[in-house]
Amino acid sequence: MSTNRRMAFLAALALFVQPCAAIAQPPVTVTVFAAASLTDSLKAVADAYKAGTGVTVTLSFGASSTLARQIDQGAQADIFMSADTDWMDFLQKGGHIAEGTRKDLLGNQLVLIAASDSKTAPNIVPHFDLAGTLGNGRLALADPASVPAGKYAKAALTSLGVWDSIASKVAPAENVRVALEYVARGEAPFGVVYATDAKVAPSVRIVGTFPENSHAPIVYPVALTRTASPAAKQFLTFLSGASARTIFQRAGFTTR
Repeated sequence: MSTNRRMAFLAALALFVQPCAAIAQPPVTVTVFAAASLTDSLKAVADAYKAGTGVTVTLSFGASSTLARQIDQGAQADIFMSADTDWMDFLQKGGHIAEGTRKDLLGNQLVLIAASDSKTAPNIVPHFDLAGTLGNGRLALADPASVPAGKYAKAALTSLGVWDSIASKVAPAENVRVALEYVARGEAPFGVVYATDAKVAPSVRIVGTFPENSHAPIVYPVALTRTASPAAKQFLTFLSGASARTIFQRAGFTTR
């Protein structure tokens, strides 16, 4: 083969190989396991991030307890966002969290909700008659045995001297968004959820806010997992930036 023909062949081969190499590159994605109460706001944050970077953020929502156990059992996640510190502590003690990446990101409030057309609005004070207000109905809340929203609710009601009178009337849900749906669908007359959850359901209204000193502070920690991809670090930084803070604040979260 002449020198000219060899050069032409190599040039043609390069034109063929370069597009193939580009096609072979896998798309950059970041996988986030996050508390169910973050559903709407975190979707908006992920959309904003993709619009600016082209990076897709895959979101998996559920009870913090369920997600933490999944990660502990080997589920692949780059970032974990919990609705309380206990489940982040659980993963950190188990060696699943990348050292130095944990941060308290958000805060929230705990509220009592009812259907939007409900005329009843009990005053949340010590020993208020929630049992009488419920009558034969049930109180929807996330499972108080493990789910953060339910644990906060039980703590608040216990602090107010009300829990023992309504414990048998609780309708436990797998996460806070399911508890919200129980009230939205009329399956329970009242529920205890986060203030941000109540904002996304037009068919419910807030009838009272629990005193902040009736339960532990509602804190959402976030961290990279030990197996996080390099791309996840940039999204973790974005979560603390101005664009994400604006989205979270509009949803009703407090930012740190």
